[in-house]
Amino acid sequence: CAVFLLKTTYGQQWPGYTLYSNGSATAAYLVDTANVTVKSWTGLTGGTGYSSHLEPGGTLVRSVKITNTVFNGGGASGRIQKVDYNGNITWSYDHSSTTYYTHHDHCVLPNGNVLLISYELKTQAELATAGGTNTALTTGIWPEKIIEVKPLTATTGTIVWEWHVWDHLVQNVNSSKANYQTSIVNHPELLNINYSSQKDWLHANGIDYNPILDQIVLSSHNLNEWYVIDHSTTTAQAASHSGGNSGKGGDFLYRWGNPAAYQASGTKYLNVTHDAHWVPEFPGTIYANSGRLAGFNNQGVSTSQSCVDQVMPPYDGNYNYTITPGSAFAPSIYDQRTSGFGYTSNEGSSEQYPNGNILVCVSISGKIYEITPTGAIIYTITTGAKSSQAHRYSPCYVNNAAPAQP
Repeated sequence: CAVFLLKTTYGQQWPGYTLYSNGSATAAYLVDTANVTVKSWTGLTGGTGYSSHLEPGGTLVRSVKITNTVFNGGGASGRIQKVDYNGNITWSYDHSSTTYYTHHDHCVLPNGNVLLISYELKTQAELATAGGTNTALTTGIWPEKIIEVKPLTATTGTIVWEWHVWDHLVQNVNSSKANYQTSIVNHPELLNINYSSQKDWLHANGIDYNPILDQIVLSSHNLNEWYVIDHSTTTAQAASHSGGNSGKGGDFLYRWGNPAAYQASGTKYLNVTHDAHWVPEFPGTIYANSGRLAGFNNQGVSTSQSCVDQVMPPYDGNYNYTITPGSAFAPSIYDQRTSGFGYTSNEGSSEQYPNGNILVCVSISGKIYEITPTGAIIYTITTGAKSSQAHRYSPCYVNNAAPAQP
């Protein structure tokens, strides 16, 4: 694999196979850089809910939409499936009820467990108890939780870790509540329950894992932010404000994109965002240092022009991020922006490669492009319908199981 990865130069296509699956489709495809289909999964059980990824060895891990009478909207799923390279469903797990429902993206961990984004229902009474002031939410509010599921049998799994944003709220309007603080800006580690609160509050849509830092990043469509949290915690610590590598439990370690969300001064650069992720560490390239974040910014340039933004968070070398009290997290502006590939009002993804190229999925139009550092489009495929994300994998990744984890 290492030799394969080094066989590219500046301005050339990044080699490998591109994976995509159209919305609600029962098929997924791997195509090479000449757009020849090298593998297809067809006749799958259930339509694609949002994202599809590959595990080492060529196992397809896909979200599947199942009906839920309480939760609805874009990115709805409720089911996660693993389908081996031969098309056999090896695992199908549902997380759907009248009080919770998975949606949008998922992330496969190195140990084979899967991180899932899920709504959870909080009633109007629970909203009031938390100091929420939006009395119009008579049917309740849908904050997010993240669960890590370990597959057991073909249709079961066990939740081995979870995090709830509801455990990390702040407000400054009702001093009788436990989460009251006089200053929101001095508590960027907490989410203001009264900032843009609505039924589908955060509408989280992208999740990724950094195995070096043991941290998770999450993107929010409605609040226009990316959030980094500690995954090294126990579930009990994740519900608190201490513990884990960071010492901060499940509080936000870092956030970026919309300083107004925590009453800080600064420019809002994210305007409808998807697919927050870490750029893999590539020694000897512009991506030599781990910790760089990237995400799709649907209206980042304008209401008709999308872009992909990258930032280098102010990592302190000890599982935390520096911030000047009373200010917004750095950087004050994105470190790198890629545009010129068109517009999608929703969804979308990107991947960054060692030679500087970027793979961009322009979801609604069903276009996938590879763009060089100079902005030249050197690869295009039309998927024929909306495709939420696209990802490229090397042949050795597809054909070989993952190595033993240290």
